[in-house]
Amino acid sequence: MKRQRIAIIGAGGMAREVASALQWINKTEDSFDFLGYLVSDTSRLGPRDSGDQVIGSFDWLECHGEDIDALAMGVGSPTLRLKLAAELKSRFGQLEWPVLIHPTAVIDLDSARLGEGCFIGARVTATVNITLEPFALCNFGSTLGHEAHIGRGSVVNPGANVNGGVIIGDSVLVGSGAQILQYLQIGAGAIVGAGAVVNKDVEPGATVVGIPAKPINKQRPAEPRVATPQSIP
Repeated sequence: MKRQRIAIIGAGGMAREVASALQWINKTEDSFDFLGYLVSDTSRLGPRDSGDQVIGSFDWLECHGEDIDALAMGVGSPTLRLKLAAELKSRFGQLEWPVLIHPTAVIDLDSARLGEGCFIGARVTATVNITLEPFALCNFGSTLGHEAHIGRGSVVNPGANVNGGVIIGDSVLVGSGAQILQYLQIGAGAIVGAGAVVNKDVEPGATVVGIPAKPINKQRPAEPRVATPQSIP
């Protein structure tokens, strides 16, 4: 199998976790050549970014299209994941966005539906009939119960537990260690605070925190869809 030449979007901590996953994947199956990180604006790199491994801005792709096969999303913000994916798919539609699964993750691949660009981190446990829409992210140590559905661009942060039958809408952020109880729905654009225990449906755009989780703000409109059906399947 030919190794895919791949670059990671972003250069911060999440991007480094994706780069680490590529290394782990290569230990089990020689799949990827990691080229480096790409960012929207190299002038805005900060001290927490891996600047020494940044190969350029997105414009780098204009000049090196023949030198790269695929991209991976290394950004932890749901809204930004979708925004950048839409931009890059529009400009560089020939590039692939492979599904990346850390080899230590446990998931029933026979029944799972995994959209392009999604990421499943180290020691994630997912049972049966899991759905991850395009560009969804399940970070290390999170758990997904039967029939859990994670929407486009949504992020489940480390140690969070999404119980069976939970439906998470697009562009949702689930904080570290949060618990979402069985068969609940989390509306698009919502934020579930770290450590929250959600025992009721969450309205689109709401932020909920605490045990049990309660809204702390007025509902804000769900994040607008930032991509057309042609740009993100």
